[in-house]
Amino acid sequence: MTFDNLLFERDGSTAVITLNRPSVLNALNIALLTELTQAITAVGNDTDIRALVITGVGDKAFAAGADIRELAPLTSRGAHEYAAMGQQAFDRVQQLEIPVVAAVNGLALGGGCELALSCTMRLASDTARLGQPEINLGLIPGFGGTQRLPRLIGASRALDLLLTGRMVTAAEALEMGLVNRVVPHADLQRVARALAAEVASKPRHAVRFILESVRNAMDSPLSRGQELEAALFGVVSDTADAKEGTAAFLEKRAPRFTGL
Repeated sequence: MTFDNLLFERDGSTAVITLNRPSVLNALNIALLTELTQAITAVGNDTDIRALVITGVGDKAFAAGADIRELAPLTSRGAHEYAAMGQQAFDRVQQLEIPVVAAVNGLALGGGCELALSCTMRLASDTARLGQPEINLGLIPGFGGTQRLPRLIGASRALDLLLTGRMVTAAEALEMGLVNRVVPHADLQRVARALAAEVASKPRHAVRFILESVRNAMDSPLSRGQELEAALFGVVSDTADAKEGTAAFLEKRAPRFTGL
């Protein structure tokens, strides 16, 4: 696949999407969001892709936010539609049946932070800065930030970031649970791809059901979540990979998963 605002590549069973608007710090405009939706849809339809990495081109930014030049002249209705478009794109990221690793290689602000929030895991360069500075423009997050951020780090910490608009360092983001790991900048892409390759090697059905169960846990009572977990446990136990995994354990050998 070729795009004007994205780079797309395959690395074995892993796909890599790179936001590619370096002149504006990979700011998210309508064209980029449209292409991102197309790329995510293609990834979701390709059963040979088992994990995805999303990152930004260059050393400065993952994505510095929405493209303000495009946003500023919008009417109320246009802004509403713009926010809904971004939410739909990021929902597709979150709803993929494969793990998505955000490799935050620099600034992840506003929509850029919201894109990272929609990913399964977030690795940050030690030079990264993250935040939701929309309030400093008289705005609020529109691509899911007021919803995903408190679910990830708690309401109190989320409100600190949302109401002050301050940026946090990678180290502070790690401390508050906003990112999973911080790695040296020079190692970020290698480590992100290695993590994606690791989860891509796991049994396909178990990965998908873990993602489904955890997503459900964010919006459901414990009892309902456990009902789903038990049902999925029953389904996955009958897969060929589960049979292979338990047999390999008992036979004291490495399992050979096939995705079946």
